[in-house]
Amino acid sequence: MNTRTFRITVRGVFDGLTDDQRAALLTDADAHDVLRAAFTPEGTLTYDIAARPAFVFRFSDTGEKEEDILDATERAKTAAETWLSERGYGFKSLRSSAEDLSQAPLSKRQRRAARSPEA
Repeated sequence: MNTRTFRITVRGVFDGLTDDQRAALLTDADAHDVLRAAFTPEGTLTYDIAARPAFVFRFSDTGEKEEDILDATERAKTAAETWLSERGYGFKSLRSSAEDLSQAPLSKRQRRAARSPEA
């Protein structure tokens, strides 16, 4: 059986931050810049608290069956909630979306490489 790779995005909004929490997020902002965004098993958090209170976690996970994406999505959402709660950050409007990369359409470069006689 083939292993499927899933990309899960968990989005939300910080809620009820104290001045100290806001300052801490601003201090760590460079480490959570969108230019450092990556889909990783442990999750990558990005935000720009100076512009708006929204945040995004990006997770990668794997599974054997198409249905495994549901469990992967739930694990990602739980991991995001845990990370926020452990640090005392309030949040709201948490929503998640997931993509099974085995179902993603090929890019133009991938289609060209597949047609190549050297492939």
